[in-house]
Amino acid sequence: MVRAYSQEHTYRHPWERVTAASWRKFADAENKRTLSHILEVDTLNHKLDPSSGKLYTTRAITIQAPGSWFVRKIIGQDICHCVESTVVDAQYRSMQLATRNISLQRVIEVEEKIRYDPHPENPNEWTICKQETSIRIKPMSTLASMAEKIEQRCVDRFQQNSAKGREVMERICKYLEAESHGIYLRS
Repeated sequence: MVRAYSQEHTYRHPWERVTAASWRKFADAENKRTLSHILEVDTLNHKLDPSSGKLYTTRAITIQAPGSWFVRKIIGQDICHCVESTVVDAQYRSMQLATRNISLQRVIEVEEKIRYDPHPENPNEWTICKQETSIRIKPMSTLASMAEKIEQRCVDRFQQNSAKGREVMERICKYLEAESHGIYLRS
């Protein structure tokens, strides 16, 4: 069974500020406390296509494996490795991220897509973020009866982490706004 959900969030900040915040969200010490499930982020490659002006980036993200300690004990792994692919089209003001796990695939498959675009009602001042996530637990004989409950717990955890991510993005956007006005905030 696959659990899928989608969310939308409006940042009351321009697209340029929100996308700049997206690049910074894993770097700040305060954000690391809020996003404690993110253990490491490494840029694997980035390329600017001179003909289209698009930026392509691939990052490796290591996270704490989803689920309770009991589930992590059963699967035998405490961490999960993911790959995030990002395409930024500055000309059309669009940023798209796609993240999927590359480890634990015999147990769980997670795919998350996020898109940042200017908000249609106020394109110069607001940004709309659309997030789609699908989670699929692969039933194993020991987990078959628990697969649906585990999927739901994973969905709940992903939704909690998404809320934390939005909180971090808002904090960075406010910092960038203050910085653009020559005001420097302390974390």
